[in-house]
Amino acid sequence: MAGNLTRDEARERARLLKVESYEVALDLTEGDERFESVTTVRFTSTSPGASTFIDLHGAEVRKATLNGEPLDVATYDAEKGRLPLPSLAESNELVVDADCGYMRTGEGLHRFVDPVDQKVYLHSQFETADAHRMYTCFDQPDLKATFQLTVLAPADWEVVSNAAASSAEELPEQAGKHGTLSAARRWEFPPTPVLSTYITALVAGPYHKVTSEHDGIPLGIYCRASLAGHLDADNILEVTRQGFDFFHRVFGVRYPFGKYDQLFVPEFNAGAMENAGCVTFLEDYVFRSRVTDAAVERRAETILHEMAHMWFGDLVTMRWWDDLWLNESFATYMSVLAQAEATRWAGGAWTTFANVEKAWAYRQDQLPSTHPIAADIPDMQAVEVNFDGITYAKGASVLKQLVAYVGLDNFLAGVRDYFAEHSWGNTELKDLLNALERTSGRDLSSWSKEWLETAWVNTLRPGFEVSGGRFTKFEVLQEAPADYPTLRSHRIAIGLYTLADGKLTRTKRVELDVVGARTNVAQLIGEERPDLVLLNDDDLTYAKIRLDENSLRTLVDGGIAVFTESLPRALCWSAAWDMTRDGEMSTRDYVKLVISGVGTVGDLTVLQAVLRQARQAMQQYADPAWRPEGLALLAAKLRSLFDSATPGSDHQLAFLQAFAPVAASEEDLGLLERILDGSSVPEGLTVDTDLRWSLVHALISAGRLTEAAVDAELERDPTATGERSAAQCRAAVPTAEAKAAAWERIVGGKLANHIARTTTGGFQDARHPELLEPFREKYFAEVGRIYRDWTFDQASTFAVGCFPSLLIEPATVQAAHDFLMTAQPPQALRRLILEGADGVSRALRNREKDAASG
Repeated sequence: MAGNLTRDEARERARLLKVESYEVALDLTEGDERFESVTTVRFTSTSPGASTFIDLHGAEVRKATLNGEPLDVATYDAEKGRLPLPSLAESNELVVDADCGYMRTGEGLHRFVDPVDQKVYLHSQFETADAHRMYTCFDQPDLKATFQLTVLAPADWEVVSNAAASSAEELPEQAGKHGTLSAARRWEFPPTPVLSTYITALVAGPYHKVTSEHDGIPLGIYCRASLAGHLDADNILEVTRQGFDFFHRVFGVRYPFGKYDQLFVPEFNAGAMENAGCVTFLEDYVFRSRVTDAAVERRAETILHEMAHMWFGDLVTMRWWDDLWLNESFATYMSVLAQAEATRWAGGAWTTFANVEKAWAYRQDQLPSTHPIAADIPDMQAVEVNFDGITYAKGASVLKQLVAYVGLDNFLAGVRDYFAEHSWGNTELKDLLNALERTSGRDLSSWSKEWLETAWVNTLRPGFEVSGGRFTKFEVLQEAPADYPTLRSHRIAIGLYTLADGKLTRTKRVELDVVGARTNVAQLIGEERPDLVLLNDDDLTYAKIRLDENSLRTLVDGGIAVFTESLPRALCWSAAWDMTRDGEMSTRDYVKLVISGVGTVGDLTVLQAVLRQARQAMQQYADPAWRPEGLALLAAKLRSLFDSATPGSDHQLAFLQAFAPVAASEEDLGLLERILDGSSVPEGLTVDTDLRWSLVHALISAGRLTEAAVDAELERDPTATGERSAAQCRAAVPTAEAKAAAWERIVGGKLANHIARTTTGGFQDARHPELLEPFREKYFAEVGRIYRDWTFDQASTFAVGCFPSLLIEPATVQAAHDFLMTAQPPQALRRLILEGADGVSRALRNREKDAASG
């Protein structure tokens, strides 16, 4: 974000002002670096004579007038992004004429040149507070206003904003400000409904577009012209139509923003952004090469997530960023609910949620930076690091628990009341709870305190006694650490699973409330002890689950492979991974579990998550003395699965993608080389562009190819994605010289965000942690400067991506704590450093566990 607005400053401006409208005129024909931005703001003040400020970052202000009187532009602070407004009247009109700068970091108005055809593409990204990089505004969510845009752009461009254009007048060629002749088009957009500044938007350039319509809503899909041949618009539109039908039915309010455009834009910093009627997506969702259905499912969830935001976030918006979860948790929960009830992923949506979203939440919630879902956000720097697994995935998990508590019908009725009461306004947590209390009849104050206002995750264990093969006692034991002692109320199911005829099948299910440290389960007394006891069956609550010794042995001995349902298998994978991360299960036992069961996982998203976790466990948690043996076992299993997979299947591709990064033997690396050069391609496998880059990266990292191979591959694929992949491969060359060169490129600060990220990804190569040893000291020497001088997205990419996380040594933890002690960095950077150090400490503990088990 541009300026570090505080919550107190925002509250004072909201008390003082009511903003009515913005009229913004942009000239995008001025050149490559800057554009003209003229903004007229109309607003009232409750305290005539008072003073305030308006936001505008990094601009050159030519002229500013307030109520017809010129303002002293020398008072404008471009670095802080503030223009003082003295002596307000009751009714005010401010006009600011400025030149603003295009960004290359994915923030504000980002400018990209396509290396394929040299065409220019622009897109805006304003969350949390970067709208004032493009136009002058009061950049906080509770000062909503209408937004009217006029854009002068090159004649061959499409220009898209929140409203549908009312006109696009072609102008004759004319002398430009830089002495060139240019044909242009003036785009006029009508005023929008009232919006928060962070969801206003502009996308411009020679975009390829596909149009359609559904239920009276005009639909548009956009991507770069050079990607048009890869755009699978039919699938995107199908999910879009399913989403609108579902949300119209359950929300009781029609989509409020007229048309609905979805734009896949280059060098986007996140997965997507919910700009009202003008949703932007990471263009990696335009699949250039073959992907598994898991990637298509993930894209569908993102499409539905952003669509849910049209109601949760855009129509009704949080008052301040303390309640960011009101946007993100609800959008996450509703997107999975929509997938489960309205799309072809109905059978697996909650399984994916259990293994992907919840794994993210559990990891985030156990870091030293954990925080309540309803977080305390004193300023904008604090909110930037809270777009995390707690705000999204834990919040959605807790909402799933709330639905189990109040019932889905009551929950959705409360949501409809919430929209009816607060449409076009701003809300706080209490507003939503009040609506849900009215429809459910339940007092949610204690639920809110337990779940939304406290941090960390509980652990649930089965405690039982058996006599004659039957339970004589059964309890659910709940634990919480001393630093976060809250014991919560959980609605859970307990499943008993028995092996019979080669299948692991549920033979008993009970549902109950778990309260306090011990909860007696009388319904299970007298039941025969099964092969597996699964707490939180059906995944109703948010808690870490432990498996008793007999149940774990059932899974490790092959039971994980013979479940008859996908969700309990996914919950067992999740429990085993949690136990491994927490040092209750050795890495080698976890790898044995993966080897015994991964071949039977039909759900591609779960399969790929489990394989990523197994690789992480081997690289970070395994005893170094055993790691080569473990990697060889994992590689042998993956190669066997790849060799036997159905030709042309998603599983064939998934097993190769997992095998390539762990292949180490002469024979295995030779196989990768033969697939890459085409001399031995298995039946059904398409060696397309992205798969080629994956193979090149694996072989570069293993020392089998040189930079000359990267140059040759980039000649085959001279695209933006090719440039990113080449950057990753060059940084992965396993020599001290290549690492030093990559480091200099990273810290130079001149790389576009996506190139910086892929360069960092290649630099941090788990095959060769010894090559990273010289950069631990360099990282802590640079990170403070970089965080101070770079934009947030750039700086956080460096702080997280270059943290010496692969140097799993006490010296890394000590270096982190020494830096925090001496540098006293800003709170947001302190958080990122603490998270990195915690990951190394966890890995050290788990290596000790694994060594002891050997």
